[in-house]
Amino acid sequence: MPVVLATDVLIWLLVLAGIGYIVYCRRHPHLAVPWSRVFRSPAAVASLVVLSAYLVLGLLDSLHYRTALERKEGVAAAYSTEVLSVLDTALVRLRGRGEKTYSAPLATRSFAKEQIELPDGRQTRDFPRLRFGGAHLKNEADWAGDVAKTAATGLLASALVFLVLCVLAGYLRKRAPAIPWGAALATLAVLLFLFGPAAALCTHYHVLGTDKVGQDVFYLALKSVRTSLVIGMVTTLVLLPVGIALGTMAGYFRGWIDDMIQYVYTTLNSIPGVLLIAAAVLMMQVYIDLHPQLFPTAVQRSDLRLLFLCVILGLTSWTGLARLLRGETLKLSQLEYIQAAHAFGVSDARVLSRHILPNVAHIVIITMVMDFSGLVLAEAVLSYVGVGVDPSTNSFGTMINAARLEMSREPVVWWSLATAFTFMFALVLAANLFADAVRDGFDPRVRV
Repeated sequence: MPVVLATDVLIWLLVLAGIGYIVYCRRHPHLAVPWSRVFRSPAAVASLVVLSAYLVLGLLDSLHYRTALERKEGVAAAYSTEVLSVLDTALVRLRGRGEKTYSAPLATRSFAKEQIELPDGRQTRDFPRLRFGGAHLKNEADWAGDVAKTAATGLLASALVFLVLCVLAGYLRKRAPAIPWGAALATLAVLLFLFGPAAALCTHYHVLGTDKVGQDVFYLALKSVRTSLVIGMVTTLVLLPVGIALGTMAGYFRGWIDDMIQYVYTTLNSIPGVLLIAAAVLMMQVYIDLHPQLFPTAVQRSDLRLLFLCVILGLTSWTGLARLLRGETLKLSQLEYIQAAHAFGVSDARVLSRHILPNVAHIVIITMVMDFSGLVLAEAVLSYVGVGVDPSTNSFGTMINAARLEMSREPVVWWSLATAFTFMFALVLAANLFADAVRDGFDPRVRV
């Protein structure tokens, strides 16, 4: 039975809106030219490949369903309370292979000692064999050879896929020679030669180890991608209308309207953001706890909290965009073509929509792309202090929060924190590099 979450709908609507914007830009040269400058940058193309990989993971994790239970004759169909996604189905081997507790990456034995009964009946304290990690090995001495052989198989599969992509890139290069396809292929090669061995090894091992309750860390990291995309994309959807409307109105109308809007965002900026977000999220959590009948599954409860967090972040993050647009609109409103429009009796609404908004669109696009990485980091910080997403929701913030106690252990359990850091670092770095290219491409003072 399909399960439609609010964040699923918003993500797919944003993707469709992005496709529509691409079609619109292709039909309007004044928009196509700046984007063509963006995609002439090797850094932009390489970062777009990485962002596309994250987006594919997020979209696969945004198609949810509930499995049907075994139906008895004369009884209505019943469905499991567990909500799964297409990504869960693809990663079923990772999701269903839990251990008791911590295990190191590619390990065959647990990270913690337990009381073990030997075949002769004696008791000893040792590191027990894992239930799934390396369980196919009859002799642990074969571990190194098996890991090397499995990784080589994954590398070979990656090489075959890369060759197919090289042929496709050669065809596309003839149609779009200005795009640096070499940078795209180099980035794809790195991703494939990391993913191929990992995909092959995860069939028999925990590639990145397990956490305190035995969950596969690689699975948790892949599931956390969707949360970061929701925070970055849906929050942007909330802050853009508010920031654009109030910023352009303040710069265009000036006077008491400008004073009032400035008062609002100055007052909002004076309130500590973390406290405001914490108060709003905790109030929403109280509402969820008092009305459990409104949420049939735990996933729907946590999704509402995630959506509300996006709304609160958006309503507290629009002030920077509004200030930028106010300053730019103040300058544009004094130019000759705006004065001529006033002289001809053009309405204020038409001047704003036809003359002001198109000329501040580059600021909106640049701010939108650059804010994405900041919002991803904000979720990690908020979840770390306990006022972010629901604890049952997979996110990089919850992984880091769970790993803080692990760093004080002896020996240190480092792989959960390192995995969350690496995945989040790659996402934020790619977003920042792409944002820099967009800024240069849309800035009329820069020509690349």
